[in-house]
Amino acid sequence: MRVAGVLLLSLLIVLASACISNAPVERTSTTSVFPSSSAMPETTFPSQTSHTPSQVLSNVTSPKVAQQNVTSTTQTTPKGENSSQIQDVRRPNIFSIRSWAYWLQNASPRAIAKSGFDLVVMDYSRDGSDERAYTREEIEMIKRAGVIPIAYISIGEAEDYRFYWKEGWKENPPKWLGPENPDWEGNYAVKYWEGDWKRIVFEYLDKIIAQGFSGVYLDKVDEFEFWGENGYNEGWTAKQMIEFILQIANYTRSKSGKDFIIIPQNGERLLLYDDGSLLSILSGWASEDVFYDGLEPSPWMDEKVPLLDRVVKSGKVVLAVDYVDDGTRSEEDLARIIDFIRKARGRGYIPYAAFEDRELDRLNVIPGIQPPTEK
Repeated sequence: MRVAGVLLLSLLIVLASACISNAPVERTSTTSVFPSSSAMPETTFPSQTSHTPSQVLSNVTSPKVAQQNVTSTTQTTPKGENSSQIQDVRRPNIFSIRSWAYWLQNASPRAIAKSGFDLVVMDYSRDGSDERAYTREEIEMIKRAGVIPIAYISIGEAEDYRFYWKEGWKENPPKWLGPENPDWEGNYAVKYWEGDWKRIVFEYLDKIIAQGFSGVYLDKVDEFEFWGENGYNEGWTAKQMIEFILQIANYTRSKSGKDFIIIPQNGERLLLYDDGSLLSILSGWASEDVFYDGLEPSPWMDEKVPLLDRVVKSGKVVLAVDYVDDGTRSEEDLARIIDFIRKARGRGYIPYAAFEDRELDRLNVIPGIQPPTEK
């Protein structure tokens, strides 16, 4: 029976991998919740298991829209130096990445640098506090390894563990602070169009820029829907969110250069209110629960996919994260992970299969599958 099970697993993943490689190519909220401040181990990679046939894993390939994670630039040889003294300059390129990872809590810069992923979304701090913020040297180490570091920031909710939070706000909230998110303790809706909140966000962005991050990952842009259901016209709240994102793009790029990466997460319906100005300035879009809601099929797929396809067709990157890995590496677990990857890549999205618990407190490295080994 053990031999039969192994053969069945091999056949299952070979068939799924074949679907991935033959899929047509066309050209997604998690709020950070930090545990205790104890540091995560530097080595977070799972060991190779007997449930992962090597001949199968090498067939899980990326879409043709993302062939390399770097681009080469040509250098002329300065006088007095020969060509052997000049190293090839290689710069990571958001539009040619093949893999990405999402690690918010107690992320290890050293583990990220060694991971093999092309891009990582991480918090500016190990636990959300200024005291444990990453140094510029740590972010530069990630970049030197050829990984693009993108900083997570919530622009539609305030978080009570951030540098800007004042304890008195719970009893006497400022006028821009709304109710607590019932699903995420310590996270509060904000009236993001108010100037006082925007000033907080711009101060936050200054910290991220000073650390040397290559871009920002904007969470809770879907807050326009919350306020549209709570006393405001959704068309107006959507326009206010679009304007806010445009201001963020202009602000950060005025300080860090025109290539500073801007990626919103979720809230794809915002594109229905866009006259083209938003999509034109974005580097891409990220979305959770595109094909799976945990271990079950996603009820939002039919709504999300057409809008994400619009992003891909505009030449921008789509990062998809589904929380499909139950951690068992069983036949069922691997089949679900590979099905998610196949569906995402088939539409030109770049997938990250995260753990089912949604904690985002470790990298999910699946040997030969995530990140993909083929270059």
